[in-house]
Amino acid sequence: MYNTAKKLWVGELRTSKGNTIVFYDGQLPQASPGRVYMFHTVRNTIVEFVEDIVKANLHDLDDEQTAAAMAEFGDAWKAARAEFMSKHQSRIDLSKVPDTAPPRKAKPAAEPDEVADSDDDIPDFDDSDDDDDDNYDEMGDNLDD
Repeated sequence: MYNTAKKLWVGELRTSKGNTIVFYDGQLPQASPGRVYMFHTVRNTIVEFVEDIVKANLHDLDDEQTAAAMAEFGDAWKAARAEFMSKHQSRIDLSKVPDTAPPRKAKPAAEPDEVADSDDDIPDFDDSDDDDDDNYDEMGDNLDD
């Protein structure tokens, strides 16, 4: 069974259609939940597998078989990985990306409107009480009505 703790695991996928060598890379972006990405040497591409189905069919290779698989499929694996990573840019470290936004333009300072003299435009308020308060009750209703 494949080991997800390893940076790179090389093993054999045994199915009814035949056996093939697969590569699991822990540095690839995570697949959808319940799925796993592996390089399929027969298809020569990275394939998304249903993890519960495929992991029962994965088998470890011994050191000699692993070295032979790396020698035979290592270059194809690296090419497929580079292509896959260029399509899945979710692993870019944004702290290393230079700021390419245009510089902010300073807002021009607003010129104040013409200051109006406070006494010229406001009419005087006459607060004289010319009404006879005896004609109204406490609620302000006219008693003559």
